Amino acid sequence: MTNIKSKALKLDLFAYLKVLFDLMKPRVMSLVIFTCVVGLLIAPVEVDFWNAFVSILAVALGSGAAGVLNMWYEADLDSVMTRTCLRPIPTGKVTKKEALIFGILASVISVTILYLFSNLVATLILVTTILYYVFIYTVWLKQKTSQNIVIGGVSGALPPVIGWAVATGNISFESMILFLIIFIWTPSHFWALSLYKMEDYKNANIPMLPVISGVKVTKLNIFVYALLLFPIILAPFFLNYFGTIYLLISGTLATYYIYICYKLFRVQDSNLEEKIAKQVFGFSILFLFLVFTSILIDSIV
Repeated sequence: MTNIKSKALKLDLFAYLKVLFDLMKPRVMSLVIFTCVVGLLIAPVEVDFWNAFVSILAVALGSGAAGVLNMWYEADLDSVMTRTCLRPIPTGKVTKKEALIFGILASVISVTILYLFSNLVATLILVTTILYYVFIYTVWLKQKTSQNIVIGGVSGALPPVIGWAVATGNISFESMILFLIIFIWTPSHFWALSLYKMEDYKNANIPMLPVISGVKVTKLNIFVYALLLFPIILAPFFLNYFGTIYLLISGTLATYYIYICYKLFRVQDSNLEEKIAKQVFGFSILFLFLVFTSILIDSIV
């Protein structure tokens, strides 16, 4: 009987830990970790493996903590959106109070660990990332302006800068180029999602661009941001930061991204429009991953 109870407790604990992990937006967190690792590895200063490993974990925890606090604040909105209604708080797997406590603790722990194993500059950027995502984007911008994702994109673009700072203790123009790639990529990525999830945002009264300005204006903005991204993608090559491998891979990806965003802009049929919007959103994730992969490969070869 004791063994059965012990196994049940272990299963309950495992299930609860999984719920906490789901609160941290693991898919978003994985991209944060990857771009941070790239920023760290391409930096001109070699970092001790243990310090680097723990620092990356701290950044991952900080990113997850911001996600938890975002879900805590937006629990009521999440409950009315099909995309988010199955998240842990709306489904009752965890309470808002538990999420708030976990988010605050995870934030404090992540910042403390990064300071102990890294440096003050990297720590301050992590603090900025968490506070910006929670207070500037989640609390202030998201329900106030259709440009929420443009201005709010700062927080999502900082992880490679943190990685660079972990290694060097400073911020350079090279690390800011990585920041700009993600920052300019973000609007087209999220607006593509908002096109085929527009009813969700209407129900939640969130002023995403297609809800406020319409589908046509949103498609134009997606295309414009894809065009703006192109010279930023090419800039590292012409600034002699990265070489031919980077240019060939990232240049090809950016060209194709412009192509599918243009297809989305031109399409008139609503069913086809939704299909292409999903294609743009899906490819945008692959695009960012492959661009940063090409940076890593180029720096190694």
